[in-house]
Amino acid sequence: MSQNIGRGVAPFLSEPRNPSVKLSNSHELTSFLQPHRHTVQPMQGIQRKLVYVSLYEGFAILFASIGLALLSGAGAGKSTALAVIASVIAVVWNLAFNTMFEAWEARQQVRGRSIKRRIAHAIGFECGLGAILVPVFAWWLGIGLWEALLFDAALLLFFLVYTFTFNWSFDRVFGLPASAAVAA
Repeated sequence: MSQNIGRGVAPFLSEPRNPSVKLSNSHELTSFLQPHRHTVQPMQGIQRKLVYVSLYEGFAILFASIGLALLSGAGAGKSTALAVIASVIAVVWNLAFNTMFEAWEARQQVRGRSIKRRIAHAIGFECGLGAILVPVFAWWLGIGLWEALLFDAALLLFFLVYTFTFNWSFDRVFGLPASAAVAA
């Protein structure tokens, strides 16, 4: 019985969905990272944005509460309150940033979301959010801006990876938005 633990996850992590796909070059890797073709219409518009933001921020509050408590020593209550404040700010920024990003993306000649485009998206989002949150962290925790910046840098590193991973997973499950869809 103990040999079966993790069997459901291990193949997903170590093998592509299609065993015949060989990931020997960057083009093939990029193709593998693209969402699989859906037989139903991918989620679009405001519904997509609301589901995205709800899932992203729900997990973010959980992770940030734990991280803030560990990093700041402020305790669970104060850290959770700060995580909720940061989440509300992040929701507004998320909607604004993704609207701007998708408007830019729709004007691009090359369609799809390559690794480079995903990295640019994650960096742009996190840098903008950091510029907003550093003063909030300084005020809430009663620390200077430099300390808040260092504190936020630790969270930004985590959320940079989280944002990239979440966006990739979200697109794999729900399909690409119309702004990035590759013509059939």
